[in-house]
Amino acid sequence: MFLKNAWYVAAWSQEITRDLQQIRVLGEKICVYRTSSDEVIALEDACPHRKLPLSKGRIKGDNVECGYHGLTFDCAGQCVWAPGTGRIPSAAKVRAYPVHEKYGLVWIWMGNAAMADPSEIFEIENYDNPDWGINRGAAMELQCNYLYMTDNLLDPTHVAWVHEGSFAQDATKDTPLRVKKTDEGVIVHRWMMDVEPAPFYKKVIGFKGNCDRLQHYEVRYPSHALIRAIFTPAGTGGPDGSLHPDTFIMDSYNFMTPTSERETRYYWFQLRNIRPDDAELSALMSEDVRKAFEEDRAVLDEVQIGMDEKTSPHIDLPIDGGQLRFRRQLQAMINEEQLVDQQMQDG
Repeated sequence: MFLKNAWYVAAWSQEITRDLQQIRVLGEKICVYRTSSDEVIALEDACPHRKLPLSKGRIKGDNVECGYHGLTFDCAGQCVWAPGTGRIPSAAKVRAYPVHEKYGLVWIWMGNAAMADPSEIFEIENYDNPDWGINRGAAMELQCNYLYMTDNLLDPTHVAWVHEGSFAQDATKDTPLRVKKTDEGVIVHRWMMDVEPAPFYKKVIGFKGNCDRLQHYEVRYPSHALIRAIFTPAGTGGPDGSLHPDTFIMDSYNFMTPTSERETRYYWFQLRNIRPDDAELSALMSEDVRKAFEEDRAVLDEVQIGMDEKTSPHIDLPIDGGQLRFRRQLQAMINEEQLVDQQMQDG
């Protein structure tokens, strides 16, 4: 079901405090908190004695004390105190997960800890560039499998019907799509030439008249996406275009964390190449994007129900090529990972 040897977003950095709390990633319950030195700790959220969640206990210094019988665990998950015994049982330990903070997010590694390399975290171009503005919103809870969201983010065509009042324009209905497979994932993209800007972008672009528009939809394994929108005055875009000085670029970063088989936590923010210090523009864009994502959520939650309860087979269309290619390769990666794990268990 899930690729485990990969980095997933566990939380926004500001969501994790000195208080114990439970999060779920890939169906696993995890206790997270910060130490006195502000380091994020992630432990299996189940005391090995009677499986009370450690998040129901309390902080003792930088350790966690179980709220049932007081077993106490350090930041590495090792029990350092247990009641009524002269020695601590060897099985008195919980799993500690590798975590790393970057881009205002806390990332967690769910697989083999020895393979966790922070340099492999999704690279975000221009994140610290003072010439680029940023807007973001709270994480969203989706009642659907994460792959329905990756499908959505490899589907430029859906905007014509789901986002009629924001991202849509006539050209989004039938302009041909190009699909490209990379080592990291799949890209679906297209240029739409000499078209009217979509309603959302009319508010922010710095030129009048028609535009050449790029839709670049890219999802990388296991479930991270870059959606790049480029709007440039008509006649200056296209694969070989020089792009006008007034070109508007918005890079939307999207991170889908499966919390269970049918639930997903969705983190997002946008970077733009204009008016970096304009707080009013950032607020406007955040709210408009949030509304658009609410439209996606309404559709995808119903898709999950429809697929679960279907009484006849579903069909695929030519526009689904990118999504299907991504799913096939991800499943191959999951199968290979599970095979290696089984071989290691078998010795």
